[in-house]
Amino acid sequence: MIIKNNEIKVFISGRESICGECGENLGHKAWITLDRDKGALCLACTELKHLVFLPAGDAALTIRSKKYSSLCAVVLKWSKARKRYERQGLLIEEKALEQAEEECLADQEVRERRKQREAEKRAIIDKEFVKNFAKHIRELFPNCPKVKENIIAKHACLKFSGRVGRSSAAKKFNEEAIRLAVIAHIRHTKTKYNELISRGYDRYDARSHIQPEVESIVEQWEG
Repeated sequence: MIIKNNEIKVFISGRESICGECGENLGHKAWITLDRDKGALCLACTELKHLVFLPAGDAALTIRSKKYSSLCAVVLKWSKARKRYERQGLLIEEKALEQAEEECLADQEVRERRKQREAEKRAIIDKEFVKNFAKHIRELFPNCPKVKENIIAKHACLKFSGRVGRSSAAKKFNEEAIRLAVIAHIRHTKTKYNELISRGYDRYDARSHIQPEVESIVEQWEG
C-alpha cells in the first residue's frame, strides 16, 4: 500500500476518542484526523463531514472519483494482524462519485447503484427529525432557494457523520446550530473553499478567504 505524504488521512480509531477542538466524545471506532497540536479531530472540525465514503476494491471507480473530486481523503485502519495501517477507501465529493459511476457503469447499473445508495441513506436518516430541522432552516432563512432547506437538513442530519445536525444542540433545534449547518452548506457548495483546501490552504485561512462571499449569501437568504 502506497500512501502519499500530501494525502489527507482519516483514521478509524481503535479506541475511545474525544475531539481536540470541539470536545465531542466520538466514542469507539470514530473517524478522525490527527493534528500535531490538538490530537484527534472529528470530521466536522476538519471540514471533511460533507464527503461520502467510497470503499476500496473498484480501482477504476476509485481513480475516476479521485480525479473529479476537488477534495478527498484516504481512510485508514490499523491491522493488528499485519501491524500496519491499511487503506479502507476514500472520502470524496458525492458529485465526483456520481460522475465516475456514469463513466464506469452502463445506464441501468448506474440507476441501480444510485437507487441502492439512496435507500441506504434513507435507512439511516431520521425522517421526522430531518423534516423539523428543514422547517427551522426555512424559518431562519426564508429567502433560501426552494427545497434547499431539505437538501441542507438531509446532509447535516446524516447519522454517524459527525455533522452539525447530529450535535446535541441541533437535536434541540438550537438556532446557532442550524445557522452553522446552512453556513457549512454555503461554504462547500457556493464558494471555492474545497479547492483552497485541496491546494494546501489551512482551513482557517481558507475560511477567512471566502468569508465575505459566505456572509453575502447568508444575508440574502435571511432576507
